[in-house]
Parts: sequence; C-alpha cells; structure tokens
Amino acid sequence: MTAAHTGHSGEDTLIARYFRPLASDPAAFNLVDDAAALQTAGEDLVITTDAIVEGVHFLPDDPPDTIARKALRVNLSDLAAKGAAPAGFTLTLALRAADDAWLGPFAQALGDDARVFRCPLLGGDTVSTPGPLMISVTAFGRLPRATMVPRTAGRAGDRLCVTGSIGDAALGLDVLRGGAVATTLAGLPALRDAVIARYRVPEVRLAVAEAVRSYAHAAMDISDGLAGDLAKLCAASGVSAQVEVAAVPLSAAGKLALAQGAATLETVLAGGDDYEVLCAVPEVHCASFTAAAASAGVPVTIIGTLVAGSAPPAFLGSDGQPVVLTRRSYSHF
Repeated sequence: MTAAHTGHSGEDTLIARYFRPLASDPAAFNLVDDAAALQTAGEDLVITTDAIVEGVHFLPDDPPDTIARKALRVNLSDLAAKGAAPAGFTLTLALRAADDAWLGPFAQALGDDARVFRCPLLGGDTVSTPGPLMISVTAFGRLPRATMVPRTAGRAGDRLCVTGSIGDAALGLDVLRGGAVATTLAGLPALRDAVIARYRVPEVRLAVAEAVRSYAHAAMDISDGLAGDLAKLCAASGVSAQVEVAAVPLSAAGKLALAQGAATLETVLAGGDDYEVLCAVPEVHCASFTAAAASAGVPVTIIGTLVAGSAPPAFLGSDGQPVVLTRRSYSHF
C-alpha cells in the first residue's frame, strides 16, 4: 500500500520515525498538528532562531550526530546569553534525500541533547532540496518577566567578561581544512581533537544563565568572533570598549598556534563559532558573577571595560597601544 493510499506522505513517515520520539512535551501534540502551544505563567518567553548550512557552518563530511548537536546548541547559546532556561524547539530540515544512515544518528544525537538540556522538540518541517543541506532551529526559553538581558543596556564602566576560551573553533576548522594549525598540532592529538570538537559541537553555557540574568547589564553569545560581536554589543548600547589582548582567554592549542605563527590574532579574535557568552557586568558585581559561574563549573575571564564614546572597540597590546585588526568578524555577505 502506498503513502497516497494511506493518506501518509513520505514526510509524515520520516517525521514519525525519527522525530516524533523526541517530541516529549504535551505542547507538541505528538507532532500531528501544525503548531505547538507553550503555556506561561508569570514568565516571559524568549525566542531565538539560527540556521546552519552545509559548507558554511559545517563541512560536508562532518558526522551527522555533530551536525545535530551544533544545530540545537547554537540556539541554546543565545538563550544562555539572555539568561533564559530552555522550554523547547522547532526544527526545519532541508534534505537532499531521506537517508536512514544519516538521519538515524542525527535524530539520536538531537534527542540526546534535547533530554540533557531539557529542551524538547515541539514541531517543525522537512523539505527536499537539490542544494546544500540546511538545518534551522527555533528555540524557546523561559525567564521571569522583564528580566531578559539585552545587548542594549551596557554602561560605561561595566567590565567585559567572557566564558571559556576564545578562538578554538576557528583553529578546529583550520585543522579540518588541512591548514597551518593542522601541521602545528599534528603531533598533539589531544589538542587537535579538542579544537575540532569545539568547531563541530559548541559548549553550551546554560549553567551561567541565571548568573547572567542576576548580574549582567548586557550580554550576547559570540558567534561571529569576539571582536565583531563586541562591536555589535557596543553599538547597541551606545558605548565603546577597551580590551586587553593578553587577558583574552586562550586554550593551550590557541597559545601554541599563536606562538608558532600558525594562527594570527584575527584568526582567534574574529574567526567565529566560539559560542561563549560575552557580557557587561558592573564592577561591583564582578566578584559575585565570577563566583556564581565558578560554582556552575564555567570559567569566566575579565578582558576589558566598556567606555564612553562611539569609536570601535580598541584591542590593546601589552604596551597599551592599539593592536590593528585587519578583520574583526565573520560575515556571510
């Protein structure tokens, strides 16, 4: 009996097989409806959406499980920076073919992350495409009313804090492409594998969401590079910034790549795909913020200060002089 005779399309079958098991929240109506219904009580609902595209955000031969995790996590990173807790997500897939060998591990990994981060699938869409594979996720988060941390409220005097380390994903991409970093790390498999993992599967800093909400004036996640995203935060807040380059946290791989000339400051500061949290925290709250983050198992580093003015953020060397960056951000266009 064909799908036409049963009233079920190939898309219906694909959804039922791979994604209905992920839709654990009653709000999803078992994925048999065209919409979901999230209830809120005394809360605000935060909504964010990001797409990842083959050849742009991941490589054609990246494992499907890592692609699934990245698609969800880049959105959860936005929720973390807003101070929100995940509530659920919708998924749009543009596929060249309904390939079991690809969809099986993709759905398994997506479901694993959905459970770990308590962010169930609520619905979505699947379409065919002759072009590159594309995955789009819209994530929903909850937080107390009027407590979302925007980009727009940074103030001169706020200290700039970042979680984790900066630049590893760009190094990982260079390794996968066989660049200079691959040569530098060839005999150091632990460092090589660590930066590849940072490119393929971002860390999610949801553990600091409450601390961001409690102490930060402004925050965003770092997706297009620290230098460029800091410029966006400053422009939105109507301020400028000074950053001490030596204070920017680097991994062992990052320090080695810079020291041996396999990577430049632009690679580290503007490469993108870090998905760490950048936030502006009043000086008086810095100790409390870093302590709360440490208690959550997330390292935080103070790298500079917001200052009055409209000039682009200045990155200062150890001599106090500006470091010239020829590129500040990844840009799609």
